[in-house]
Amino acid sequence: MGAHTIGPPMDTLTLWELAALAFASALVGFSKTAVSGANTVSLAIFAAVLPARESTGVLLPILIAGDVLAVLTYRRHAHWPTLWRLFPAVALGVLVGVVFMMWADDAAVRTSIGAILLLMASVTIARRRSAAREERAAEGGGAEASSAGSGAGRIKARSYGVLGGFTTMVANAGGPVMSLYLLSAGFRKLGFLGTSAWFFLIVNTFKVPFSVGLGLIDARSLLLDAAMLLFVVPGAYLGKACVDRIDQRVFERLVIGATILGGLQLLLR
Repeated sequence: MGAHTIGPPMDTLTLWELAALAFASALVGFSKTAVSGANTVSLAIFAAVLPARESTGVLLPILIAGDVLAVLTYRRHAHWPTLWRLFPAVALGVLVGVVFMMWADDAAVRTSIGAILLLMASVTIARRRSAAREERAAEGGGAEASSAGSGAGRIKARSYGVLGGFTTMVANAGGPVMSLYLLSAGFRKLGFLGTSAWFFLIVNTFKVPFSVGLGLIDARSLLLDAAMLLFVVPGAYLGKACVDRIDQRVFERLVIGATILGGLQLLLR
């Protein structure tokens, strides 16, 4: 886990590359206070502009800044029993991700991020279709109460937790996994946003020492972060202002489309 310099430095990035990173950073703030799925577009942009492996470390402090803003906005709406149930499995998933990152080179990480993006897009599409079927069944009087017992609930929490921990460590892509879990647990909008905010603030902070040890965060990456943080706050403010006005279905379609394109671009590079 020896440290190495992260590249490219800011002065070697073109104006268009810096503009793309600035847009992705603003999208982080927006996603943290409005639509969490937008984060997948941000990580695709970072992985396209920067070396894929190092991009995960550069993006992490920006995500944490977005998490802080989200917690300040929705802190009263978290459901802590759900969080405590998830954390042990998530920690295990993060450690598995750390082991993977110890040997993975840039090509392996780029391929992994691309595959994870496509997987998350598929999961999101499946979730939307399942929700639509359940809505039709409910309208037709065919909805049934869940028969899952506490044992099944624990297994589901552990499964989602391990997968979420691994994907967030390797690609900062745990959002769709946790979104699927929280939505399947019946969370409404504010409870969803509050629980997600605390979850990712704690988990992303937990990842920092591992990212430093892996050489993914260093002085140069933090310098780039300092510049990009300027764009997170307006993005978060815009998300808070728009959260009740967004046509969720249209926005999700745009996010899914951009995520698929980003994933394919990383796989085909």
